Amino acid sequence: MQKRKTKKNIARLGAEINVKHKDSLFRLIFGREENKSYLLELYNALTGNSYKNINDLTINTLENAIYMKMKNDVSFLLDSKMVLFEHQSTFNPNMPLRGLFYFSTLYHSYVDSREDADIYGSKLIKIPTPQYVIFYNGLDCEQKDKITLKLSDAFEQPDKGHGFEWTATMLNVNFGQNVDLMNACKPLKGYSVLVCKIRKYSNELGDIKTAVDKAIDECIIEGYLVDFLKKHRAEVQQVCLYRYDEEKHLRLLKQDVYKEGYDSGYDSGYDSGYD
Repeated sequence: MQKRKTKKNIARLGAEINVKHKDSLFRLIFGREENKSYLLELYNALTGNSYKNINDLTINTLENAIYMKMKNDVSFLLDSKMVLFEHQSTFNPNMPLRGLFYFSTLYHSYVDSREDADIYGSKLIKIPTPQYVIFYNGLDCEQKDKITLKLSDAFEQPDKGHGFEWTATMLNVNFGQNVDLMNACKPLKGYSVLVCKIRKYSNELGDIKTAVDKAIDECIIEGYLVDFLKKHRAEVQQVCLYRYDEEKHLRLLKQDVYKEGYDSGYDSGYDSGYD
């Protein structure tokens, strides 16, 4: 009876989380049309370019494409390039495979939108050059400033020189990492500082809502994401509270699964005559 009750509580908590689901903080800052200047600044900082016209950038994020309950975070077209930015708070070695799925959908949509493109025809279809970047700010394991994840690492057998590869560049955006990139892109540094402050005050105060409010206030005073935080304060609060609830839900779920496994093993041993 107790197990069923625990499951019901977790299921209800999961349902509440789904109802409160919001975009990630990263996507909230960089993925909206109104914040295209932030996105362009981030791309310039990454590539060393100096694009100035935000209208040259076309956001084509997959709003309804869901894989393993994860949305494509931010994708866009700029100067014959197809760029995908993904945010991760936990290290995931499967990001190259996920990126391959995302880009396949993006290219499918791109080709479908062109009347002169016939994938079965004899004429070569020119497509934008892909660029795939993952912004990591998790604490589950130490990561370098930059690492390259390769799809070939997942192959059942070595490639043996056939030449197919798909990569993802993962950048550590925790505060204090990738300093040159942070200095070149104030919105990204503001994001990093905000997340760092929320973590700090959450641990010190034990209350996520108070921690978020204090972090936002300090960022505004210190000049980080000032206009954005003043305009979207309520949304930032909701996103951070959702994230906290999601982590709590997953933690409870893991504890319950462990307990059920332990109880099941204990009962089996008892029934078999072992003690």
